[in-house]
Order: sequence, then C-alpha cells, then structure tokens
Amino acid sequence: PSMSQRANLLIVDDEPELGEIIREYFTSKGYAVTVAASAADARRHLADNQADLAILDINMPGEDGLSLARWLRADKPGMGIVMLTTAAEVVDRIVGLEIGADDYVPKPFDPRELLARVASVLRRTAAAPGSAAAGASGSVPAGASANASANGLGGAAAAAAEKIPFGRCVLDTGLRSLLDREGRSVPTTAKEFDLLSVFAGNPNRVLSRDQLMELVHHRDWEAFDRSIDLRIMRLRRKIEPDPEKPAVIKTVHGAGYIYVPDAQA
Repeated sequence: PSMSQRANLLIVDDEPELGEIIREYFTSKGYAVTVAASAADARRHLADNQADLAILDINMPGEDGLSLARWLRADKPGMGIVMLTTAAEVVDRIVGLEIGADDYVPKPFDPRELLARVASVLRRTAAAPGSAAAGASGSVPAGASANASANGLGGAAAAAAEKIPFGRCVLDTGLRSLLDREGRSVPTTAKEFDLLSVFAGNPNRVLSRDQLMELVHHRDWEAFDRSIDLRIMRLRRKIEPDPEKPAVIKTVHGAGYIYVPDAQA
C-alpha cells in the first residue's frame, strides 16, 4: 500500500489507554497502527516490520523517547518522528528537534491536531525520502533528558508502605500495585496508581479536579480535566463492586470526588 493510502504508524507510549485512544482514532482514519508499550517493544516490532512514522512519548520508564528517536534517526533515516511532550518539557522538546524529530505535539492534545501533524510529516517524508535525517545531531548530551516526572507524591499522599482497601481491591503502596482479593496484580498505569495514592491519603475528603491534578503532579492534565474523569471511570471498573453505582470513589456533583474507605465489597 502506498504511504498516502495506508501509512503504517508506530505509537510508543507506556500508558495503554492513551495508546488505545490514538490507535482507535487513527485506525478510523484509514491508518495501519501498531502500539508499543516501551522502546524495547518498539525495537522488537521494527526488527520485522516497517513503519512510515513513529509517535513517541518522551517520558517512559526504561529507555525514554529521546533515546529511541536518536536510534530511529540513525537506523531508519526515512521514518517520520513525532514526539509527544508535556508543557514542562521544553528542554526535551528542543533536544528532540535537535536529534531530528520532525514535529512535536504537546499533551494534552486534540486527536485532530495530532492527525494534521502526522499527515504533514508523512507528506514531507514521502516527498523527500531520507531527508528527515538532515536535522540529526549526534552531539546531544546524554543526560539532557533528565526524567523530571518523579512518581513520588507529596503531602498527605506520601503514606508509609501499607495496604489500603479500595472496594474489590487493595492498594499496596510498598509494592506500588493494586491487588485483587486473591492477591493478584490488577493492571494499572502510573497515573491511575498515583490517583489512588492521593485518594488513600485523603479519605472521606471531597477533592476537586484542580486539587487532584495538583496532588498528582501530572501537569499535562491542566487544560483537559476530562482526563481525570476518564481515569476515575476506568479505576471504578477495576475496584467498584458495582461500577455503575460507585460507592468507593463517589462523585460529588459540582465539587469533585470523594474516597469512602468503608464502602468495601
């Protein structure tokens, strides 16, 4: 298939729900999309498969997006690269462009904007194969992408390692994981875990979206507080005895959310 008809995209993001949202949207627009949860997954995929363009999250555990972009630019010079950055990552954005990324899109983003940027980069890379490598710079200091998004929480949320009941599950702050009643791990993203930690540190207290964003320290939520609602909806599916009638993390209309520790399964 020609690039203009059905471009192959590779999304590399450690947050499964975001990768899934992008995948669904681009697939509906006629793209062939693969999602990789880490740089290592992306390298494995590219060993046997072609991609016309990669959408890379900068901040990932293990190898970060900048390191992967540097490798892609050297190894696959004709591939388009679009970086996803948070507003605070100005240094990373500049370094990314020095490495040879074709564009960047700050989080939170409108999928339509990401689509427009991707289409624009694909037009450029299709018109001039290999030319995307022209911006590559091998002289970027290795430590330039200091990972600033520490997962540790401040204030009331910094509870000692303990097991905190959340409906059908238990939050183990020592293991940094959510467990079901049989002790099996329930998959959660870093942001979901951090949200639960904030609730655990503030039981029976109404928290507004602004307070939640402040306590969780994920600044990329600022302009798009619906993503808090989306994550709480997903958490409820995991922890609530009846997700349709939430009793553990309740909505307080017009005010925010409240964690009720006594509402257990």
